[in-house]
Order: sequence, then C-alpha cells, then structure tokens
Amino acid sequence: MKIYTKGGDKGETGLFGGKRVPKSSARIEAYGTIDELNSFIGLAIIEVKSEDIKKLLQKIQDQLFTVGADLATPEKEIDKKHTIVRVPESFFSDTEKEIDKYEAQLKPLQNFILPGGSKPAALLNICRVVCRRAERRVVALAEKAEVGGNIIIFLNRLSDLFFVLARYENMISGIPDVIWKK
Repeated sequence: MKIYTKGGDKGETGLFGGKRVPKSSARIEAYGTIDELNSFIGLAIIEVKSEDIKKLLQKIQDQLFTVGADLATPEKEIDKKHTIVRVPESFFSDTEKEIDKYEAQLKPLQNFILPGGSKPAALLNICRVVCRRAERRVVALAEKAEVGGNIIIFLNRLSDLFFVLARYENMISGIPDVIWKK
C-alpha cells in the first residue's frame, strides 16, 4: 500500500466514514493539533528521566489517538457499520489522579514559574502549551459542531498534568524551577 493517495491534492481530506472536508476546517485543525501534541510527547519521552513518566506519556499518546479518532468522526455522520471509541470520563479522572500523585511530591507553588530548568521540563512545557492550543481548537470546533463532552475536560486536565510533570522532572534532576522575576 502506498503512503500517498493523492486524495488531498485539492485541499480536502476525508473523515472517518468518508465525508470530505477542507483541510482548513475547524475539525481538521483540532485533530491536527492533537497530532502535533502527540509528536511533541514522543520527543519528551526520549528526554524525561523518570521511567514512570515515560510510561505515563506513552499511555497519553494512546489516549490522544482516541481523541483524534473521536474528533475525526462526527457523531451524526457515522454509519451503522462503523464503531468508534469515544473519549471516556476515565481519561480525565485518571489524569486528575496522576496530577495529585506527582503534585504531592512537589513543594507548593509560591511564585509564578517560567518554562525551563531541565531539558525534559522544557519539553513537557512545550507539550503543555500545545495541549492548551489543542483545547482552544476543540472549543472553537465545539462552537460550530458537536464534540464529545469529555474531550475538552481531558485536554484541560492534561495541560495541568504537563505542568506538574515538568516541575517533577526539574525536581528529580536537581534543577530548580525558573522563578518569574516581576
């Protein structure tokens, strides 16, 4: 099977179920940003020190594929022959547990902190801001079309998790967070 199909040569792409939409559509922008986030997570996995965080990031990558598939499959446009896994509540409830687990090991925040410190923390902060952008793209899509209710909540929690993981990576690397000097 060839990797190129030529189906997108005129600026359109196909959604799951076959409908064609412009590549500039809000739906494509939303799940394209999820794909970008997933790529940055792949880079972060190479650099993080904690094996537990690497495993967690790999789990998040799998979850983001579910998010992308959910976004690429409008609820009302899927035929009866196809089934698609929708983002479950467990995605964000499990994320909250991970936030609590890692945050409990950190010193409480007393200042605003800047992205940086260690290379893994900087990469996790890139994941955080790309996740926030993905969330904004999904919110924009939700203003025009139906979007699974758990997606926005999951992305909101996920960006918080990246922030906490970045601080944790700094801590285990022995590198202090970068304090914002107002």
